[in-house]
Amino acid sequence: MFKSLIFFVRFFIFWLLFFAFDRFIFLFIFHKKLRDIPLDEKLATFYHALRLDLSMAAYITIIPLLVFIFWYLGKKRQVELKWLRIYDIVLIALFSLLATINFNVYREWGSKVNAKVLAFVFDTPNEALASSASSPLLLSAIVFTALLLVGLYLHRVLIRQKITFVPTPIWLKVGIAILLLGFNFLLIRGGVDVAPNSQSMAYFSKNEILNHASLNTEWNLVSSILASTKTNKNPYRYFDDAQAQQTVAELYKVPKDTTVSILKNNKPNVVLFILESFTADLTKTLGNEDGITPNFDNMIKDGVLFSQIYAAGNRTDKGLIGTLTGFPTLGTGSIVKWPEKMQKIPAISQKLFQNGYQTSFFYGGESEFDNYKAFILSHNYQKLTDKNSFDKKDMNSKWGAYDALVFNKQLQAMNQEKQPFFSTILSLTNHEPFELPVKQKFGDKDIIQKFKSTAYYTDSCINAYLSNAKKQPWYANTLFIFVADHGHLYPKNKFEVFEPQRYHIPLLFYGDVIKDEFKGKAFNQTGSQQDIAATLLAQLGINAKDFTWSKNLLNPYSPHFAFFSWDNGLGFVNEGQCVTFDNIGKSILYNSDPKNTVQTDKNLKLGQSYLQTVYQQFIKL
Repeated sequence: MFKSLIFFVRFFIFWLLFFAFDRFIFLFIFHKKLRDIPLDEKLATFYHALRLDLSMAAYITIIPLLVFIFWYLGKKRQVELKWLRIYDIVLIALFSLLATINFNVYREWGSKVNAKVLAFVFDTPNEALASSASSPLLLSAIVFTALLLVGLYLHRVLIRQKITFVPTPIWLKVGIAILLLGFNFLLIRGGVDVAPNSQSMAYFSKNEILNHASLNTEWNLVSSILASTKTNKNPYRYFDDAQAQQTVAELYKVPKDTTVSILKNNKPNVVLFILESFTADLTKTLGNEDGITPNFDNMIKDGVLFSQIYAAGNRTDKGLIGTLTGFPTLGTGSIVKWPEKMQKIPAISQKLFQNGYQTSFFYGGESEFDNYKAFILSHNYQKLTDKNSFDKKDMNSKWGAYDALVFNKQLQAMNQEKQPFFSTILSLTNHEPFELPVKQKFGDKDIIQKFKSTAYYTDSCINAYLSNAKKQPWYANTLFIFVADHGHLYPKNKFEVFEPQRYHIPLLFYGDVIKDEFKGKAFNQTGSQQDIAATLLAQLGINAKDFTWSKNLLNPYSPHFAFFSWDNGLGFVNEGQCVTFDNIGKSILYNSDPKNTVQTDKNLKLGQSYLQTVYQQFIKL
């Protein structure tokens, strides 16, 4: 019996070594981020990974264990394991592919592969393929091949091809079978403690990348998939609900409901540009980068700039919802995944439609991506133009039609539109894989050059659009709003997903409809793209009480703050300090003023209360 049990010991050792090799490659790929971290702390990732590695190995063992027990309780003396070799080879290939995807996802998103990534791949495979086009293909192939070959070699060395059973009394066999099942269950669960395994079991370091390296990729994916199916329980409970709600209510208290009126009239046309990855770091004004967005920087001189604006999240689906509805992000979740909930939150388009505006949405890609279409059609956008509205010859980008084509189509449509109109344009060219129909301004030798080149192209498209729009009769009475959907790692390539600089985005109001005394003025108070809804509606004299998470940036009495979140992390920034927090490791990742402990505690409480309260509202929708 002991010899047969050794089989499972060797089976577990095999998978633990495979996971360790996967972890080693992850650390090697991101070695530049680890330069200042002591070697012993890097090595500690392998120790702190054991609990979830064992748990994942136990999950893998369920099928072999059940088969083993079936034959063990029978009368066979020897069992061939050819089927197990196929089982393992399939898993080795699958996990090798998953590890390769993971390092590419981590490079872009700053988080490990999760349910959202899988939904991205299966729901919109064309868009997923387009995004992956910027991944280093040679390195990806090398990683996959190395994992596959090492896995097959270890399997050949460690896994036996047959098991021989020693005659044992049936009562003892049953007892051993129960013990094996119980032990495997304890490994899956993580022991007999009250708290079962969670991602936080792998967290041990102040360096977020080491925590992510320690976190088993496959276990995290399974956990993420299971968690994504649950929307009736708040995963972000820090305080009593009433206390959290009161904290947020106090945060939004405004002594006086008023606004600085910057428009010549309160019923202009409105064209809202939501610009893909148009981070503040691209501009000279906000990011001190020369020559990438020369036209946008010139527009700032004649517009109204909000210089301290932060994106609600780190992906387009979060930025789209944040901008158009003022609704915050939900950490790991995204309200776009639940159309039945999403349709219950108000949107700018609804309010303007109810006030006599003609509404339209323009996007050069697939509008069904990430449920955009469900949102658009359920929020009173009367016209939707997406990739299906363009000629096939114009579909020469992996994402769809280039910005110039989309902007021009919108311009032509507005020339035929009844006024007043509200039109939204979602750009896409400045997205992985950063392709262009023209010569790359900054070259295409590396991904940063490509990113800067596509941003320059979008900037030139904005300039061409405005130049043509100025010739139209509706231009003089039109407010143009420019905002990014989210920030980006590039072009500076130095801000992590938990640093506020990663979320800093431009927000510009522009057009002849702005009063002359406000042209060229900058408002430097801290705010969010969520605040566009309340700010715009106040300028139009429309009640914004339904937009409870949005505040008027042009109300001198409004509080100055912004909230943002990413996968299992949150950030809260005001004019005193910024604090970001890891919900898994339960630790502060970034603190702009660590010596100010009082303000740190206050901002942390505000951020936690904010996420808890908005998620609770999401559950009730």
